[in-house]
Amino acid sequence: MLAEAHALLKRIFGYTSFRGGQEKVVESLLSQADTLAIMPTGAGKSLCYQIPALLFPGVTLVISPLIALMKDQVDALGELGIPATFINSSLRAAEIRQRLQDTVDGRYKLVYVAPERLQADSFAELIPALNISFIAVDEAHCVSQWGHDFRPSYRKIAAFISSLPRRPVIGAFTATATPEIKADIIKLLGLSLPQVYVTGFDRHNLSFSVLRGVNKQEFVLDYLQASSGRAGIIYAATRKDVDKLAEMLQKYKIPVSKYHAGMREAERAENQEAFLRDDLPVMVATNAFGMGIDKSNVRFVIHYSLPKNIEAYYQEAGRAGRDGEPGECILLYHPQDIILQKYLIEQTVYSPRRRQHEFSKLQAVADYCHTSKCLRQTLLAYFGEESADNCGNCSNCRDDSETIDVTLEAQKVLSCVYRLQERYGATLVAQVLKGAKNKKIRQLKLDRLSTYALMPEHSLQEIRDFIGFLIAEGYLRPTEGRYPLVKLGPKAAAVIKGKQRVLRKVQVQKTVEEDGLFEKLRQLRKEIADRENLPPYLIFSDATLRQMCEIRPSDQSSLLRVSGVGEVKLAKYGKEFLAVICSHR
Repeated sequence: MLAEAHALLKRIFGYTSFRGGQEKVVESLLSQADTLAIMPTGAGKSLCYQIPALLFPGVTLVISPLIALMKDQVDALGELGIPATFINSSLRAAEIRQRLQDTVDGRYKLVYVAPERLQADSFAELIPALNISFIAVDEAHCVSQWGHDFRPSYRKIAAFISSLPRRPVIGAFTATATPEIKADIIKLLGLSLPQVYVTGFDRHNLSFSVLRGVNKQEFVLDYLQASSGRAGIIYAATRKDVDKLAEMLQKYKIPVSKYHAGMREAERAENQEAFLRDDLPVMVATNAFGMGIDKSNVRFVIHYSLPKNIEAYYQEAGRAGRDGEPGECILLYHPQDIILQKYLIEQTVYSPRRRQHEFSKLQAVADYCHTSKCLRQTLLAYFGEESADNCGNCSNCRDDSETIDVTLEAQKVLSCVYRLQERYGATLVAQVLKGAKNKKIRQLKLDRLSTYALMPEHSLQEIRDFIGFLIAEGYLRPTEGRYPLVKLGPKAAAVIKGKQRVLRKVQVQKTVEEDGLFEKLRQLRKEIADRENLPPYLIFSDATLRQMCEIRPSDQSSLLRVSGVGEVKLAKYGKEFLAVICSHR
C-alpha cells in the first residue's frame, strides 16, 4: 500500500516525496497499527492521516477541536477533489442530518467532527450504519490536563471508540508533547500497542528572537511598516491589549484585524476570513486564535506578551512558515509580563498541584527569555531533544550578536543574594543593588548591607532583567510558587571566587525583502482566490510560488515538476501562472 500512497501523494497533492517523518507514520497506519505522531507545526500532520483515509475502505473520522480547522481542511480537500465534510455546531440541525445521511450513503471519505459531537444522540444512532475504518485524533494533547489546551471532551473519545461495533485503526497527532503528555495520550485515548513517532521538533526555516526592554508598540509599528504585505500574527495576553494595539495600528493605516473571545462570534468569523484571504494580512489576537488555522504563508509571529508556557509558545510561533519558507518568531519581553501571567494562573487554576505545575512552566519561559544560549537548542532541550551545534538562526547565534563580559555585574548580584541570606525575591534584590530608599528597605535595615547601591547606574528593570539572565544560566535559582525567592545556583560559587567568567549576548533585529516575480505570482494567487472564494494559500503555498520563481517553468510539463502542483491544480490554474512567468521574462 505504500506504493499507492506515493502515487496519491504525487497525483493529488503534487509532491514527489514525503517530508521527514511522514512516510513512517503513513506506513504504520497502513499496516493497521495504532499510531502516535508527534510532529511540529508545519511538518505535515494532516497529510499523514489524509492519505491513509483515501486508501482505507469506508470512512475516516477526524476528531478536531476547532470549527475553523474543520472548514479549512475540508475546503483544501475539496480543492483537490477529495470528498470530505464536517459536522459541528456551526451547522443547522437539518444540515447536520443531511451530512450524516450522506456519510452513511458513502458520499464522503473523511468526516471532521468535534469531540462533543461524539456524544450526541443523532450521531450515535448512525454509528452502526457507518463503516469507520480509521479515526484520526488531531491536537491529541488536549486529552491531558498537563497539556496547554486541555479539553474535558477529549477524555470521552476512548469510550466512544469502545462503543463501536468494530475497533478501527487509531491515529493520534500533536505538535508538542512532553514525556508526561505523551504517556497521557496513549493511556487516555486507549491506544493499543501504539507505534510512536517523534519527528524532530526542530523547524529549520524559523528564526527565533527575544527582545528585552524595547518599546513594544514602537517596535511592532516599525516592523509592520517594513514588512508591508507579509502575513503575520501578533499575540497579546489580554483582550484589552489586543484592542489597544489593533486600534493603534489601524490609525497608522496598517491592514490589521483582531480576534479575541470578547468579540461577537460573527465579527470573529469575519476577521478570521479576512486574514485567511490576505485581505487583512496581519492578525492581532489572544491565544483564542490560531489552533487549527492552516494558513501556510504566515511569515512572522510576534508575541507582544509573554506566553504561559513553552508548549503554547512553540505551537503559536510554529504557525509561521508552515510552507517551509522562512518565518520569523519574535518574543517581546517585559518583566511585568511575568506578573500578569502569574495573576492569570491564580485566577484560572484552582488545584494547588496544577497551579504549582503552571508556575514551574512559566519559569521555563522566563528562562528562555533571558538565556544567552542558542534559543533553538533551549526549545529543543525542553522537549527532550538534543542539538549539538548552535543554530546560527536565532538572536543569540546570529553573526550580528555581540558578546559582553558581565562577570563583575554578576559578582555584585550573587554577593547581594548571599548577603540577603537567600530570603527575598528578585524585586527586593534589585532594589538593594539599585540603592532604593523605600520604607521596606529601611525597616529591614537592608541599606546597611555592603552590597547596597552597588549598581546605582542601572535601572530597576535592567537589574531585574539581569537577575532573570542569571537564573536562566544557572547562577541563581528561584523557589517555586507565585512569589519565588532567589537563591544561589550551583554555578554561583565559581563566579564569586573569580574562577569563572560570565558572558552575555546582545542582538540586533533585521527584516527581509521579497522578489519581483514572487510578488506578481502572489497578486495572481490573490485574484484567483477572490474569484474562487477561497483563501490564497489553498491555491498554492508561498513555497510553491517560490519554487516557480526558481525553476521558471515554461510549459505545463515543467510546471508539474514544481512541488505542490498536482494534476488537479495544474488543470485549474496552470495556464494563468505560466502566462505571468512568461511575461516576466
